[in-house]
Amino acid sequence: MVEPKRKTPQSKTRSRVASAWTLEASSKSSCPNCGVAKRPHVVCPSCGWYKGRVAIDVE
Repeated sequence: MVEPKRKTPQSKTRSRVASAWTLEASSKSSCPNCGVAKRPHVVCPSCGWYKGRVAIDVE
């Protein structure tokens, strides 16, 4: 069976593994009440609405 000529350096191994750690931007949706961009399934930070009702008081 064929053997590798040299040991793979630790930096090469770690850089290959680290390429899978990239982060993606979180998805956005618009608030049906005020139209501001917000994260899905989260209370709107500008008006306080969630699922068609007022969830928090925002002044």
